[in-house]
Amino acid sequence: MELKIWRGERYNARGEKQISEYLDYFGLTTGYMLSFNFNKKKEPGVKRVQVGEKVLFEGTI
Repeated sequence: MELKIWRGERYNARGEKQISEYLDYFGLTTGYMLSFNFNKKKEPGVKRVQVGEKVLFEGTI
């Protein structure tokens, strides 16, 4: 599981890539990322994201 502070789409995409590399290292296919978003117009919730052959569950609070 990776914890992030929301700093935009580009930063989020780098975080997804980073988790994918961690999963490769440990031989796993599923990961989790929790983003703390302090924007007033955020969309909180959990979504399933496919990154190559990996599955990430991304939560935003």
